[in-house]
Amino acid sequence: MQPDRIRIDCPPWLARFPDWDRTYPDDDARVGLAIALARENVVRGTGGPFGAAVFESATGRLVAVGVNLVVPCKNSMLHAEVVALAMAEHRTGSFTLAGPGLPPHELATSCEPCAMCLGAALWSGVARIAFGAAREDARAIGFDEGPVFPASYDYVRARGIEIGGPVRRAEARAVLELYARHGGIIYNP
Repeated sequence: MQPDRIRIDCPPWLARFPDWDRTYPDDDARVGLAIALARENVVRGTGGPFGAAVFESATGRLVAVGVNLVVPCKNSMLHAEVVALAMAEHRTGSFTLAGPGLPPHELATSCEPCAMCLGAALWSGVARIAFGAAREDARAIGFDEGPVFPASYDYVRARGIEIGGPVRRAEARAVLELYARHGGIIYNP
């Protein structure tokens, strides 16, 4: 172990799982991919029940994906949204997805963002967030989503970020319930 290096190892299946050549034209398709990523992460036992993806807003081109890696990577910050945003910034070569010459980007996530992920989305430069399950769905299986209030969303919207959701909520909630049935670790009760 090198004390001056942080390494994020995504599950090998993650690079092959999504259809990188497909366009995802709307919230239904984009959140659907995030939910599929979350489900695959649970079924394969490679992390928590959350998935996320970043898309170019206008074209629906997939830029990056992420899944929850908190437990396998032993890092509390590796929520699916943070992983997807970090990968998108890496792929675009920019510390912000609102950088010069870049098209607007959107974040789709299988569950309404927790406090950390809402903040990460705000600072990432995405123009829009769409989510599947609601925070109370995550709370129902034991996750604490932190201090996100109506005022939090007002602040994010005032900064120009649109919020859409819940989308495909029952399907997204089913992934959370699957994780609970499999005895998944609730790492922030």
